Amino acid sequence: MEWMILPLKRYADFNGRSRRMEYWMFALFSVLAMLALVLLIVGIGYLTGNLGAMESTGFSLFYALIGIGVLVWLGAFFIPSIAVSVRRLHDRDLSGWWYLGAMVGGMIPFIGPLISIAYLVFMFLPGTPGPNRFGPDPKDPAQVSVFA
Repeated sequence: MEWMILPLKRYADFNGRSRRMEYWMFALFSVLAMLALVLLIVGIGYLTGNLGAMESTGFSLFYALIGIGVLVWLGAFFIPSIAVSVRRLHDRDLSGWWYLGAMVGGMIPFIGPLISIAYLVFMFLPGTPGPNRFGPDPKDPAQVSVFA
């Protein structure tokens, strides 16, 4: 559980390095949090009878809850997800600007999917052993634990 919330503790920290465990556990936590939010909103919509029903004014409590839920999710997870992705790239000794390239490059027809696959491969590969230009190795047992 500590790995899942560590990026929230390092909310806007774009410096240093992050292990694969930190990145993928935060990704899992983000998916589970969004799934819980969707289930909660759908449950409320079902219980109130507003599930998919638009009122005569064009306003529905269900759709308002969806909008608020998405804004809450974006506010809580957008910046930490970028930060942990940049730190993960730093662990591979790559610049954080690769993240922007992967996000913008993903919109280019034909080349975009290849860029996205390359970015995903970077996220799966282990970090460079030992210190690199972005900091010390986060897996180095001689260092202080991340839980201290």
